[in-house]
Amino acid sequence: MTRPHVGGVGVSPTRHGALLSAIIALVVGLSTAIYVSVASDHGPGLDPRAATRAAAPGPGSAAPISTGVWVGTWAASPVSGEPGTATDGMAGRTVRNVVHTSVGGTSARITLSNLYGTGPLTVTHATLAVAADGGSAAAVPDTLRRLTFGGATTVVVPAGGQTVSDAVTVIVPHDSDVLVSTYSPTSAGPVTYHPHARQTNYVAEGESTEDVTGAAFTGAGEYWRYLTALDVLSNEADGTIVALGDSITDGVTSTAGANRRWPDVLADRLRASVAADGDAPRYGVVNEGISGNQVLADDSRRGAAGLNRFERDVLGRTNVKVVVIDLGINDILRNPGLVDPQAVLDGLRTLVDRAHAHGIRVVGTTLMPFRGHRGWSDGREDVRQRINQAIRADGVFDTVVDLDRALRDPYDPRSLRPEYDSGDHLHPSDRGYRKMAQTVDLTKLEGSAPARL
Repeated sequence: MTRPHVGGVGVSPTRHGALLSAIIALVVGLSTAIYVSVASDHGPGLDPRAATRAAAPGPGSAAPISTGVWVGTWAASPVSGEPGTATDGMAGRTVRNVVHTSVGGTSARITLSNLYGTGPLTVTHATLAVAADGGSAAAVPDTLRRLTFGGATTVVVPAGGQTVSDAVTVIVPHDSDVLVSTYSPTSAGPVTYHPHARQTNYVAEGESTEDVTGAAFTGAGEYWRYLTALDVLSNEADGTIVALGDSITDGVTSTAGANRRWPDVLADRLRASVAADGDAPRYGVVNEGISGNQVLADDSRRGAAGLNRFERDVLGRTNVKVVVIDLGINDILRNPGLVDPQAVLDGLRTLVDRAHAHGIRVVGTTLMPFRGHRGWSDGREDVRQRINQAIRADGVFDTVVDLDRALRDPYDPRSLRPEYDSGDHLHPSDRGYRKMAQTVDLTKLEGSAPARL
């Protein structure tokens, strides 16, 4: 029997052994947590896919503890119903979308949209995985995760609706491709899609969501279907930048599969600056560009106007801190007459007011020149100049990126500089998209929206 000691408590050998075991277990647990944290922080010289394979939990393993905040790492706006899918939709086929991350994280979730469907979209199988190679349909096997929705593997998305998946624990590297696969046994009518993805995406006959080889995916095309967002729980970022724009933001003339749209380059710049201990904020970047999009007018093939999609594509994204708006050129080009520049400016101011009401900072751009394009005229050039003059002068936005000045030809300011011109005299080349991103002052992306009076 153990008796109490003066000034202390006696401990039996049995209790002493149990206490020692508990201390050892605690030390081991803390060491494991530190190891997982270090493994998640991929250094500049480490292949992110190798880090993913090394750190991802194997079958039956305990998942690593995730820390950080939820941010957007990729997004695309739903534009319309895909032509030719009104009857059969994607019934009996597996869609594998390939998307590129701007920041990494330790957990992920997706958003699926049935905005343009005419019936309920039933998804019975869905998976997420890191791609084995850039642009490939093959996955890194131990990164494949089954997705659930409210704990169930099947989800029904009503016509006109969307759904967000449950989070899955998986290390998603920044600047990498992620595969999101969905299978629908029945048709929901027109497939909600985003054309001009500038990325090869895949389709397989039958249910193949867990095919890691990619062999089943014999169909390929340049559409993103159903998928509109990928969020990550990230310790690399504190918030999200949304790039809201038209075909120039969509990157329609950038090199396919190379991720050279200007928002891609902006994401690269932000990561590089943070890695170099620069002054840049830590943000994920998502691209909400729609080809042909306008500030004021909807289009059945080119999506809702900026005024009508702002809540969905900006306010509806995750943890948004900044929106960069590059809209207005299609209001000039697609109006059969001459659009009222004041109406365009009023529309832009409305977007700014909506952003400020949610504490979001607004960066605006001047409209770039397009002389030589088939839609150019002296009258339309005058409208562009008047809009740009107001943007520069009267504080439409919190800060301005003067893309007109940066990309125009010094010998003919009504035209793009030749090396920045893709050849159609409206859309930039890869070099032009890079110049656009380089024109953004990264330090101006930080800060709160002005207080409302």
